[in-house]
Amino acid sequence: METLDYVETAAAVDFLPLNGTDYLELYVGNARQSAHYFQTAFGFQPVAHAGLSTGQRDRESYVVQQGKIRLVLTSPLHGDSDIGRHIDQHGDGVRVVALWVDNATKAFEETTRRGARPFLEPTREQDDNGYVVRSGIHTYGDTVHLFVERNDYTGVFLPGYEAWNPTYRLADAGLKYVDHMVGNVGWNEMNQWMQFYQDVMGFQQLVSFDDKDISTDYTALMSKVMSNGNGRVKFPINEPAEGKKKSQIEEYLDFYGGPGVQHIAVATDNIVDTVLTLRDRGVEFLTVPDTYYDNLADRVGQIDEEITTLRSLGVLVDRDDEGYLLQIFTKPVCPRPTLFFEIIQRKGARSFGKGNFKALFEAIEREQALRGTL
Repeated sequence: METLDYVETAAAVDFLPLNGTDYLELYVGNARQSAHYFQTAFGFQPVAHAGLSTGQRDRESYVVQQGKIRLVLTSPLHGDSDIGRHIDQHGDGVRVVALWVDNATKAFEETTRRGARPFLEPTREQDDNGYVVRSGIHTYGDTVHLFVERNDYTGVFLPGYEAWNPTYRLADAGLKYVDHMVGNVGWNEMNQWMQFYQDVMGFQQLVSFDDKDISTDYTALMSKVMSNGNGRVKFPINEPAEGKKKSQIEEYLDFYGGPGVQHIAVATDNIVDTVLTLRDRGVEFLTVPDTYYDNLADRVGQIDEEITTLRSLGVLVDRDDEGYLLQIFTKPVCPRPTLFFEIIQRKGARSFGKGNFKALFEAIEREQALRGTL
């Protein structure tokens, strides 16, 4: 059964204050082409580059940004590398979820003291623009969290990067910030990682869903949403549940080769304009049956948007006690059926679209059936 528990006082006792998501680093087969894709399809703007020309001998990275969403696309420059092995096992995917903090050393000490496995000892990096301190811990699968302290840095991104100013630029698509990031973990591992975020990072459980909430005639999954003290960082964690056929979580685990980030939810202030822009630029979205919209007004009440417009775009709507939200999901953006994006607009609602779960997961199952993996 769904439970909802917003902890308003968590920030007062938060031992790991987070300012938000600093960046997401994806290990990809071709960083230059991936950067071009996110520029062209999603409207990200070019920011920075690191590679041979900046003294990097083992990797090349491109940084793109839209609103507060910063993506780092990284590829190896040689075979037999850790980055290459990550790509061999997982395909293109999120390696680093970097969190913006005021004190990266303290963040490392607090989390490792509570049981986190160290990934990066506090490290000071500097250039003519000042210095950054980064540290990091391991989380589920091969995903890591880096803590980034950049209060005394004025450079374009991080030391070791140079400004990237290509002539090719498209207008953005209205994307503002990372709303949440969803991690898929293995069978019976959800509670383990919920406990990790609670004990090690001081997160609170915001919402939980069981297989009665998230199921269709064929598949099911379990989910718990963890949030930091000020609510700026939210991590839903999914695990498979028993069903008649292979769930989307099982498909993800099979093709990703283990736990990892399943999707990145990015916020917009105008989902209609954003989806129109993304669709015109080639982004493909999951579709739901037209009948989803037949009784939408009865289910969600009065909304500002025209239902005919939402129907034409495939945008879903759900309401909670605080208001309503609009959301839509892309098809996977990588060759493997793993990483995808959610576009979300919140009009007061703080929930995650429980009323859309059945329609959404049936849409995912139709895609699974086409891939022959259901």
